[in-house]
Amino acid sequence: MFLSKKKVFLAVFFGLLITVYLLYSEFKNADFKDQLTQINWGFQSFLFLSLAIFMMVLRDFAYMIRLRLLTDNKLTWKQALKIILMWEFASAVSPGVVGGSAVAMFFLNKEKIPLGKSTTLVIITALFDNLFYLTFVPLTFIFIDLNDLLPAQISEEYIKYFWFGYLVIFTVTILLGISLFLYPKLIKHILVLLYKLPYLNKRKQKGQILARDITIASKHIKGKSILFWFKLMGSTTLSWTARFLVVNCILMSFVSLDFQDNTVIIARQLLMWLLLLVTPTPGGSGMAEYLFGTFLGDYLPVGILVLLCSVLWRLISYYPYLFIGSVLIPKWFKKKY
Repeated sequence: MFLSKKKVFLAVFFGLLITVYLLYSEFKNADFKDQLTQINWGFQSFLFLSLAIFMMVLRDFAYMIRLRLLTDNKLTWKQALKIILMWEFASAVSPGVVGGSAVAMFFLNKEKIPLGKSTTLVIITALFDNLFYLTFVPLTFIFIDLNDLLPAQISEEYIKYFWFGYLVIFTVTILLGISLFLYPKLIKHILVLLYKLPYLNKRKQKGQILARDITIASKHIKGKSILFWFKLMGSTTLSWTARFLVVNCILMSFVSLDFQDNTVIIARQLLMWLLLLVTPTPGGSGMAEYLFGTFLGDYLPVGILVLLCSVLWRLISYYPYLFIGSVLIPKWFKKKY
């Protein structure tokens, strides 16, 4: 189902729809041509756009390190890269709240990683992603005033949504931690209940094997050294920091930003990320472009530059995974089957 060409089409369609709408809005301005002349393409532009692309490469490299750590280096670098690219593709064609985790378990399993361990691995990645977010939010707010979190045109109601989302992530993280490290049988009990449902009842035996494998994998994980967890958190921090710095680099391609500006931009991205999690479109397509202008537009002097930066952001961080995944996954399936 995740290979559906329809999903790829929808992802591109929603993004282009919002982009065309924003472009049309700019064309209506009488000073549109004047705005174009204010865009300065120079050495700074190419330098920081190159850095933005490098940040995406660095993000995926950090993901590869994390994946190899969690599989005890059973995956080669090439296998890890393929899984990361396909994982990102699955996320790009799924609504934010769904993500690509379920598909990632399938990919890992087909690369000879037992399903129970694959499930545990994906849960751990979710746990550490959440830990990074929960830690990074208060660290970021040390350097900025909460009043700077939202642009002037945004309602302060968003702050309430932000902290509600933060509380939800905190709760989910606690439950994941308890399930993995303190009470792994909790997942087993949940799976047993799920496989009693009418549709899954015929696969009860597979469900029991999966529950057993998860319990075994959880025990194996608990025996890891402190250095292992330090490396895991380090690779997670590197990947997410690189993800956020993509936007900062794109903005600095056209405007000068100081440390305070960069910190506020990262903080606003934290809020944008939460909103994209509940976006129903594939990969937040359409909504991402809109939110970019809404939350970061006040750092850019003209409207056409806001549109240009939002398009560059998606061209660097989103659309490549759609096209690479569309080519890579069919070949991978043919090889595996």
